[in-house]
Amino acid sequence: MKKNYPSILFYIFFSFCICISLSVQAKTKGKVKAPNLASVSAIVVDAKTGKILHKKNSNLVMPIASITKMMTAMVTLDAKLSLKERIQFKKIDRQRVNNYFSKIRIGSKLKRADVIRIAVMASENLAASALGRSYPGGMKAMVKAMNQKAKKLGMKNTHFADSTGLSVSNVSTAKDLAKMVKAASKYALIKKYTTTKVYTARFKKPRYIVGYTNTNLLVRRGKKEVKLSKTGYLDLAGRCLVMQTRYNNKDVIVVLLDSFGKRSPVGDANRIKKWLKTGKPGRVAKSAVNYANTKIALYASKKVAKRKVKTKYKL
Repeated sequence: MKKNYPSILFYIFFSFCICISLSVQAKTKGKVKAPNLASVSAIVVDAKTGKILHKKNSNLVMPIASITKMMTAMVTLDAKLSLKERIQFKKIDRQRVNNYFSKIRIGSKLKRADVIRIAVMASENLAASALGRSYPGGMKAMVKAMNQKAKKLGMKNTHFADSTGLSVSNVSTAKDLAKMVKAASKYALIKKYTTTKVYTARFKKPRYIVGYTNTNLLVRRGKKEVKLSKTGYLDLAGRCLVMQTRYNNKDVIVVLLDSFGKRSPVGDANRIKKWLKTGKPGRVAKSAVNYANTKIALYASKKVAKRKVKTKYKL
């Protein structure tokens, strides 16, 4: 009987290809694609172990806007000042925030606890400015304390210039801010205040009330997995969000810096949540990708630090 050698060789070659294909699939099956994010810089850290679950340009030094107020709250609480003491709002407080709009009346008073609350919850600039002025030694002493605490926490690429975050000289990295969020999570009041949906502040001399809402949409939506949060925005800093939250039965720290679009940080947070649960990277709008690429190029060329622009603050 004549053997059909070409058929046998073909069968062997075909079997070999199948084995190689299965081997490649087995190796790649366990790999999970990184999440697609609109933020220029980001980091996701296991809050318990400190393990970095994902990072994107996490060492990029950039303006952090009102994320600054989280450090303002920490050093205020560290000073052990009376939380019941009423702080009077003065003209210098308004001048230091470039006369940005505020419902607070100059001359009126509010308990320090509530001043901290509206500063971190609603990103009230006048409140953060008043906290700096009323700090022992004034604003200069507070900024010094903020930088000293940053150094103590190992935030090597961080610098604070004021208590509000309005100055673009308040800079940090996603990696450094993850350390700050972890430290802030140990302050019960900061956790409570930053996760309050709405609050009515009661001022005196004159007596009036002002209603405030949380600047984090996730908190306003009642997402109870958020344990601590702070938002920030400047034209130069973009949309920023830091949180400690619980995703997929795990406490994680999420830092999102310089996002395109008002709701981009929330979109990124949701993509991270889905990614941790399913491994799916999600999709980001092309406009957001183009924005991120442009900003990364600017930061890389150090043009952002050199640009002299008038910053506009928005909540």
